[in-house]
Amino acid sequence: MVGLPLPIALVHEWFTPRSVGGSELVVRQLDRMLAAAGLPVDLFALVDGESGRAGSWLEGRPIHTSFIQRLPWGVSHVQQYLPLLPLAIEQFDVGAYPLVLSSSHLVAKGVLTGPDQLHVSYVHTPVRYAWDQMHPYLARSALARGPFGPLVRAQLHQLRQWDVLSSLRVDALVANSRFTARRIRRCWRRRAHVVHPPVAVARFRWDQPRDDIYLSLCRLVPNKRVDVVVEAFNRTGLPLVVLGDGPERARLQAMAGPNVRLLGRCSDAEAAHWLERCRAYVYAGLEDFGIAPVEAMAAGAPVIAYGAGGLCDSVRCLGSEASGPTGLLYPQQSAASLAAALEHFEAAQLWRRLPAEGQRRWAETFAPEAFERRMLGLLESLWERHDQRLRRDGAALDRPVPLA
Repeated sequence: MVGLPLPIALVHEWFTPRSVGGSELVVRQLDRMLAAAGLPVDLFALVDGESGRAGSWLEGRPIHTSFIQRLPWGVSHVQQYLPLLPLAIEQFDVGAYPLVLSSSHLVAKGVLTGPDQLHVSYVHTPVRYAWDQMHPYLARSALARGPFGPLVRAQLHQLRQWDVLSSLRVDALVANSRFTARRIRRCWRRRAHVVHPPVAVARFRWDQPRDDIYLSLCRLVPNKRVDVVVEAFNRTGLPLVVLGDGPERARLQAMAGPNVRLLGRCSDAEAAHWLERCRAYVYAGLEDFGIAPVEAMAAGAPVIAYGAGGLCDSVRCLGSEASGPTGLLYPQQSAASLAAALEHFEAAQLWRRLPAEGQRRWAETFAPEAFERRMLGLLESLWERHDQRLRRDGAALDRPVPLA
């Protein structure tokens, strides 16, 4: 096996203040994985608001940034410069790095590389609001509904074109779920390897006594469809606790019945407490992968969720052919479909068929150690093939050309 080369570049969209989304967790784990293997990386990001913050995992790290860093509010509101982001990512000079890794949900995969370099991109999603989620995005956007609507649509059209072209520059694509791999195939006509993202399962206890409440834990934004969850619990009268904050909170509070409590933003410790004691975790969004359902299973809680997207990878549905079921997936993204699943879950006492220890055992297959093992093995395999190709090409160039 050929080892990985040095130096290595790791390119991410942005490190904005206190950003701790799924993509940032993947970048952090990739950085740790390579450092543990004796392969430290150089970090590149459009903007950096984290390396100067005390307590950040990036504290004191040198990070190569783009010209967006110097623009007004570039660090705190990087997405306002969306039309400039493809240009900005292409300005990074990574020519000195034999291996380039990118963590991409928008433009990071567009970094420019040469024919002798290997570029592997871990793709969290093709740009949702430029592809299949464009029409819901435009319907929610006040800017798109106003006089600038045609300009917004034209920019998204240009972004789709650049998105496809930049995907062709990448040597190997890695998707975070089979659902994302299908979206990549649909949008870019490229095949992708699948490596599920890391989930910190060890921080949860699975052996705590369970309460008779159901739990929703996520950001309160439209695409999470917490309104579907609240409406379903209004119909069934079952007790629900909603943790999280966001622009949807006031609307959800207004529609919530007396059996639904919205507790707002919570700490990691408080979230773990509720996950470790709820009867089940309930979710209605369409996710590319979905970290929170895996965290719920790590805490011993079965999952009741909309049966589409990345959750088809992470939740083994009761009644399917999968052994060791971990939850119940309902077929339609509607309050009626979720309410029917809840009533069935209660009437049949299905939580008794979904023991907490089994939830935890399955969740451990998504642990950081599993991610590192799969990802490092894939990178070594891809580099070995790349290195062999370079050697074959070099040998061909060394052979003399016969004279006529």
